[in-house]
Amino acid sequence: MKNKVNTQTSDEDGQAGYIASDSSPRFDNVLPTRGISVDDRKPAPSTEWREIIAPDEQERFAKEAERFTRIQNDRAQRYGEPGRGFHRKPLLALRAEFDVLADLPDYARFGLFATPGPHEAWVRLSNGIFDINPDPVPDIRGFAIKVFGVDGPDARDGAPALSQDFLMIQVDPFGLTSQQFTDAAWSLAFDKPSPPSTEAIRRLHISGFAGTVFNTTTPFQVGPYAARARVVPAADHVPDPNAENDWGADFYRRLPLTYAFQLQFFVSEDDTPIEDAKKVWPEAIAPWITVAHLTLPTQPLDPDLAAQAERISFAPWNALAEHRPLGEVNRARRVVMDRSVANRRGSYDR
Repeated sequence: MKNKVNTQTSDEDGQAGYIASDSSPRFDNVLPTRGISVDDRKPAPSTEWREIIAPDEQERFAKEAERFTRIQNDRAQRYGEPGRGFHRKPLLALRAEFDVLADLPDYARFGLFATPGPHEAWVRLSNGIFDINPDPVPDIRGFAIKVFGVDGPDARDGAPALSQDFLMIQVDPFGLTSQQFTDAAWSLAFDKPSPPSTEAIRRLHISGFAGTVFNTTTPFQVGPYAARARVVPAADHVPDPNAENDWGADFYRRLPLTYAFQLQFFVSEDDTPIEDAKKVWPEAIAPWITVAHLTLPTQPLDPDLAAQAERISFAPWNALAEHRPLGEVNRARRVVMDRSVANRRGSYDR
């Protein structure tokens, strides 16, 4: 396998029914949509996307970061050790292969997707809240991918990128502005009267990670284009009624697993807005295309990998410059998540 792990990252925080070969996994039963072959050429998506940056954003994001830091510190005291501000409870850490497909449309061949072939990757599954709750408690569920062996400057400061991260959850769209998300988190953390958004979180349910579609929910650059991403299971999985007692164990016993990694490209501000994380991008207008396969092979559980996955950060801004995160929510995440990483490393005097 080429494109091996750069160990420097361990410093912290065709048609429907496309089959690549007789032995490749089928993508004809994926839900909620059929697989779209990369050979099904569509008109190139638009490059006329834009970001609209409010003059008070940095001040507002700093205040949001402060509130999340207070939540993080409160939970550190409760549980006796520092931890992530969100997705605190890990469920499973696994090695994977992220295989970029050949013969992609020209508009997809940028950054990670410029050259076909396999990359080593890690996958971290998590419960999304800042509390360490039993798995049956309704929650946002996290599916984070860290792809190694990338080539190019990073999205932050142009230094050589160490990885390309994709952070995904089981809901779509994201549904909130950064301020609304902050308010909802504060309400959940300190038992304030709950707005409708927090009640929606409490009603979330999945039948298992192996059979669920996970989405980035927010866009990022693909060279001069913009897109969102998702992973779609290669096959249907029969749910286990006891799976919710241990989501990680249920996922692990189903290995090997393969997902289609798909992109949905920006077409217009009206239909696929960059700044509005509350709007659904309609598939009839902006179809998904499969650009890679993510395979998690059968493997022994690795305590060292699990520990390292907790030391490092999985973040949307751990990205190639050609995949820079876009939109208000992602700009807020840069400030808030950087503060969270620094806080759990002890870089802030509290």
